Amino acid sequence: MGKASRTKTDIHRRERVAVQRAAERKREQRNRLLIAGGAIFAVIVIVVVFVVFQTSRGNSGNTAGGASNGPTGAALASVVKDVTTVPASALDQVGAGGSSLGRAIKGISGTPLTANGKPQVFYDGAEYCPFCAAARWSMIVSLSRFGTFSGLKTVHSSTADNPANIPTWTFYGSTYTSKYITFTSVEETTNVLASGGKSYTPLQTPTADQVALVRKYDAQGSIPFIDFGNKYAQTGDLPMLQPTNLSGDWTKIASDLKNPSSSNAKSVLAAANFTTAAICKLTNNQPATACTPTVQALESQLNG
Repeated sequence: MGKASRTKTDIHRRERVAVQRAAERKREQRNRLLIAGGAIFAVIVIVVVFVVFQTSRGNSGNTAGGASNGPTGAALASVVKDVTTVPASALDQVGAGGSSLGRAIKGISGTPLTANGKPQVFYDGAEYCPFCAAARWSMIVSLSRFGTFSGLKTVHSSTADNPANIPTWTFYGSTYTSKYITFTSVEETTNVLASGGKSYTPLQTPTADQVALVRKYDAQGSIPFIDFGNKYAQTGDLPMLQPTNLSGDWTKIASDLKNPSSSNAKSVLAAANFTTAAICKLTNNQPATACTPTVQALESQLNG
């Protein structure tokens, strides 16, 4: 082979090698882009899922059907203040709310239910439950006369139940302190149907002792179930406070509680007064700021 031919062959060989190397570089670049793109996509998916979960969960339970879980931030703090500081004068003015239906809180007998040396009020319910939704309003008003809540958050009852989407509170994640009583709560499920749509997503599991307590005094399994120190029990809703008695959103209901003539106040505060009467029977009518003469007059209307 002549020198010129060898030179051309070497040039062609170098050109082919250069082309091959260029192709390999492009493949490597494509692979890196694909890997990077896949990683970015995965991160985006994770972020989207997290945002959707947090948005859907709202303040506590999950939301459904576009329903709101209520106010947050300063607006939530304002609503909490309104519900936990209802004036005694407003409560006394409402009294029994024109009814004698406190007999839905029935007398029971058993070993006194206590915790930390104090009478215990035990609540068992669920975030989906519209009757629990109504009951929590009066419970918070009443319990706040004996102690202090922290960490209360708003939620709504299930959009799939009837009545649906009742603005309310959840005891999940909250704490309660009092020198007179202890308060223990269990919210067994969220307000969203689990996969398959036959049950609600589990949230808290009652202890074996709590399950036994409910079965002993609540044969029908009604919720809410409230045990007042094993002296009284409320199974289901109080007649003066049905879910349909509540009108408006969280802010409207909470604001109305300062106005005894409002329909929201008449229902919520009447139920709160009967709940307070049951607790006052546990505390020997202490403190006087909670166990007012009006409340003590309702104690005789309790069933037992």
